[in-house]
Amino acid sequence: MASQIMSATVTGINAELIEVEADTKGGGELGSIAIVGLPDTAVNEAKERIKSAIKNCELSFPKVKLTINLAPAHLKKQGSGLDLPIAISTLLNSGTLKEDQNYFYSLFLGELALNGKLRPVEGVLPIAIKAQQQGFKILYVPQENAEEAKLIKELEIIPVKNLKQLVDHLQNKEKITPQEYKDPQLLNQKSLAYDMAFIKGQEQAKRALEISAAGNHNVLMTGPPGSGKTMLAQALPSILPDLKLTESLDVTKIYSVAGELLNQKKLIATRPFRSPHHTASSVSLTGGGSDPRPGEISLAHRGVLFLDELPEFSKHILENLRQPLEDGFIHISRANNSVKFPANFILIAARNPCPCGYYGDEEKECLCGASQILNYQKKISGPILDRIDLHIKVPRLSFEKITNTQKEENSEKIKNRIEEARKNQEERFKSKTFHTNGDMDSETVKNFCFLGPESQSLLKAAVEKMKLSPRSYFKILKVARTIADLEGDKNIKTEDLSEALQYRFSE
Repeated sequence: MASQIMSATVTGINAELIEVEADTKGGGELGSIAIVGLPDTAVNEAKERIKSAIKNCELSFPKVKLTINLAPAHLKKQGSGLDLPIAISTLLNSGTLKEDQNYFYSLFLGELALNGKLRPVEGVLPIAIKAQQQGFKILYVPQENAEEAKLIKELEIIPVKNLKQLVDHLQNKEKITPQEYKDPQLLNQKSLAYDMAFIKGQEQAKRALEISAAGNHNVLMTGPPGSGKTMLAQALPSILPDLKLTESLDVTKIYSVAGELLNQKKLIATRPFRSPHHTASSVSLTGGGSDPRPGEISLAHRGVLFLDELPEFSKHILENLRQPLEDGFIHISRANNSVKFPANFILIAARNPCPCGYYGDEEKECLCGASQILNYQKKISGPILDRIDLHIKVPRLSFEKITNTQKEENSEKIKNRIEEARKNQEERFKSKTFHTNGDMDSETVKNFCFLGPESQSLLKAAVEKMKLSPRSYFKILKVARTIADLEGDKNIKTEDLSEALQYRFSE
């Protein structure tokens, strides 16, 4: 009779349950293993790791041909996490382990070394979430993955060092102590290195970043080298609201699948800040590969994606941002796979006005020709610029502002205003799937962005004069709604709309 053990594999950022069956009735070469059920190379190589691990742990390996079936057969199985469930199913079939009712409520995961030691694997958190949702009670994982898996409080997590230890546990010889649950709010807290109080001057840029953080709006900063664009971007996370537990789990799940939790093994409790270099490839930025994995835009989910020197990025790569900037996710299709990764981030981009960086500077002469300036600015397409809510200039600071000893407003005070504005938005959108003004669709904008007659006239004149697209029209209303929220107003005033209009590009 075939033995059966449950495990899981990750597809995209979600997990799918896998039934691991082992049977010795198929005939064939004695002592061989055949794995069927659409395994990838890593899964297919498991038979050599398992055979050595079982023998090196002085356990009984079947002396007849062993057939391993991974169901459902149509789903591609990838990674080394299926080593442990295949080994346990094999030991059940050889008689080393006896069938137990608890196996029906247990899920096994882990990579085996040749000596039987368990190595950590990627994607444990989404598998733990899936196990809890499907009613499993116990999850067996490598010791290094146990803290991550225990973020799901309802599961009993058994941290396993090696195969022999697990067999002794299952035979009731020596029980393994389950992983202890820790309050996730106490994990991975760290101080932020940048504060708005460190930045001298640049009041308009700080105001734009405050609006951006309050409503989840994208920002493009244009200015000469050394004007403070990078430091402004790095200070943005210090004024963003704290992550909620559900948001933290969303972010941690992505980092788990991407393999970026193996060293820290903790819940990500601070908003991500990702700053890829302009030489980054399309796959590293948007995600993908033969077995699609999250890219920088997904690793920035619920946080900030900072693209410094924006025109230096490949135009093809920038065009890939169109869908995620609009929809909050990236859809990656391959011949044998299709996945959707979340990518709801705040884009903060910075650029120089020209190749030399000093076009329009009042103190340093620009050395670029008109065609050079035009070609440089055309590297960023109109559709990408149209998707950015706030366009601001970051000018050179005067000596007086640089040496000014007056204290600037710190991030904590700004963050308090932003959190109040976010509370208003959460109440407004409590029946929606989103919670910020920047995520509103056109129908929601019509319902919550009412304008009086004077404001209507102002907006009409601006649309006609600036030749704004319908997308720009709605973005102006979203920004105006956020400005009103920062002021604590229920309705958008004309001055709120006027300020929002100042942030649209007019080049």
